[in-house]
Amino acid sequence: MASIRFSALNDVLHRKPIHVTPPSDKISEFFGENVFNQRVMRKYLTEEAYESVQAVIIEGKRIERKIADQVASSMRDWALSKGVTHYTHWFQPLTGSTAEKHDAFFEPLGSHGDSMERFDGSQLVQQEPDASSFPNGGIRNTFEARGYTIWDPTSPAFIIDRTLCIPTIFIAYTGEALDNKTPLLRALNAVDEAATDVCQYFDKNVTKVNSSLGWEQEYFLIDKSFFNARPDLVLTGRTLFGHAPAKGQQLDDHYFGTIPERINAFMRDFENESLRLGIPLKTRHNEVAPNQFECAPIYEESNLANDHNLLLMDIMDKVARRHDLRILFHEKPFAGLNGSGKHNNWSLSTNTGINLLAPGKNPKSNLQFLTFFINTIKAIHTHADILRASIASAGNDHRLGANEAPPAIISVFIGTQLTNLLNELEENVGSGKMTPELKTALKMEIGKIPEILLDNTDRNRTSPFAFTGNKFEFRAVGSTANCGVPMTALNMMVADQLRDFKINVDKKIDSGLTKDEAILQELRKLIIESKDIRFEGNGYGEEWHKEAKRRGLSNLRTSLDALEVYERKEVIDLFDRNKVLTPRELESRYEIEIEKLIMKLQIEGRVLGDMINNHVIPTAYNYQNKLIRNVTGMIQIFGKEADNIGKGQKELIKKITLHVDKLNELVEKMTEGRRKANKIENSKKKARAYIDDVKSCFDDIRYHADKLEMLIDDEIWPLPKFREMLFTR
Repeated sequence: MASIRFSALNDVLHRKPIHVTPPSDKISEFFGENVFNQRVMRKYLTEEAYESVQAVIIEGKRIERKIADQVASSMRDWALSKGVTHYTHWFQPLTGSTAEKHDAFFEPLGSHGDSMERFDGSQLVQQEPDASSFPNGGIRNTFEARGYTIWDPTSPAFIIDRTLCIPTIFIAYTGEALDNKTPLLRALNAVDEAATDVCQYFDKNVTKVNSSLGWEQEYFLIDKSFFNARPDLVLTGRTLFGHAPAKGQQLDDHYFGTIPERINAFMRDFENESLRLGIPLKTRHNEVAPNQFECAPIYEESNLANDHNLLLMDIMDKVARRHDLRILFHEKPFAGLNGSGKHNNWSLSTNTGINLLAPGKNPKSNLQFLTFFINTIKAIHTHADILRASIASAGNDHRLGANEAPPAIISVFIGTQLTNLLNELEENVGSGKMTPELKTALKMEIGKIPEILLDNTDRNRTSPFAFTGNKFEFRAVGSTANCGVPMTALNMMVADQLRDFKINVDKKIDSGLTKDEAILQELRKLIIESKDIRFEGNGYGEEWHKEAKRRGLSNLRTSLDALEVYERKEVIDLFDRNKVLTPRELESRYEIEIEKLIMKLQIEGRVLGDMINNHVIPTAYNYQNKLIRNVTGMIQIFGKEADNIGKGQKELIKKITLHVDKLNELVEKMTEGRRKANKIENSKKKARAYIDDVKSCFDDIRYHADKLEMLIDDEIWPLPKFREMLFTR
């Protein structure tokens, strides 16, 4: 087995960077060239069809069948001009990734051998993939296979691998959502309506509000030979054991360091592919841990940004293979090193070009800023547990709360200057009418908020939800996550809060207060009610856990704890009244996530047991026998003097025996725990059993396996070590 490891090492040492040639020296000359975007639509569509599609995108109008036929015909002509042979509806089932079924444009005509390329409006708008094998959480029976993919015109079609990909939603025969895009679109519609209504207080020209998202994707890269020699990486995406190298990330020399040549070639390659698909990648750099990296785009509308992130992850995986690399998106692939997240930078902007979370130049625009700023904080305070549930996963459980990521306690960081401003508003806005002097003072103070708050306070990397100048950054999202899930939760809860805000302000206006007085008094109430969620200190400290408990904030440490939030009546009502998920749809998602958690732990437990029994223990016995033969030989040579000879080797044999015995005991305990858990029918109780009786053994097994790695002869250890996977270039 050790030969596999050393063969992998030899492969890596002889790798050379692959030369990458961009389509052009200027990105602007090839950006979006494989996207059916507005520029292409203007060229291929009639004016009527173009205007109709824009109305669908901007105003949410329904597309007519004749227009759909025109769009399909133009889309086909454009795709054929680029050598495309197939098309597919590209959707996001509840597996956590994307799905596609390819059909050829080619269609035979009659019995004379003639054929043509066909693609009409019905094929563009709707298809019927087999839905029986996708997760559905009880919405449908296994024998019921019918499901529909329906075109999402707000996200442009694109070409990849000579296939025209059409972004779609995915619903059941009954109309219920079976994907992550449908609830996101519903939540975006909800926040658009609610935010537009509130904007009318400040600007009657605002007719639409868009949610924007800018994600930051972190990931690890290792050579394919190392990857293939580690069954745990192949089957679970993370190393289930492995001794930490003497040098890890403690010197901080990898962070923002010079990008290795081979990695740089990979980055340039996937960036070229992504840019051609209209993904506006802007940033690349080394992250904190060795062989960890990050990329980030310019922010976009949330639905499109989410599509682009999922597409990018697929591209990165394919391109990595081209460079003899494997990409690891798991939240914690290497114990003892930083894990990977996917920060979600979120804001709201109007059709008039105003970022609602950016302070303005005058009191009026700053009152608008404070309105959306404070309502967002209040939404997080009210629905913090839903935000935590939206990022729950087996992988993220390894990361949240470690000294690298925000804790599982949801809090909001806004910085000293804004904290002081909210305190002033709380103290100065009374329950009665304001005097003219107070109105003037408040407006002047609000007007003094600088346009750019970025440099007025340091960032708090320990905060899960931090204001960073003109947006909020949700930092607790895991690197494998579909951004659509937390973005659905966030936009929905803000929409619900803005709706309540509008109702309460209107009541105050009806009672005789001026608009500004009504807004300021309602904002003061929200500041007081949401004060407990604001925290400016160190989220890693034990003191914060105690303080958060005193404030009544939840600390949902495990994904199972977090997912149980979806069973609460008030949460079910929230999703339902905002028309984001029906009670049945929400229940199905809860069941799917619980089942996914069970399966992840089940797979990890089986792989861990197999690796200990088939790799670690046999290697330990092999080395132990070698030592025993050596000690036996010395006894034969030295006779009575042997008691003081080979003392170190005898002690080593004893240590190996102790660790092997402990591993046998723990693996048997874990296996028995898995057997018992598998007999439990209730999914929640089953998940709890897996956490308590299976996952609880993982760290102890790792401890003894890692000890053996350091005791056993390096020449016979079968698995690539951390130092090799992370530092061999």
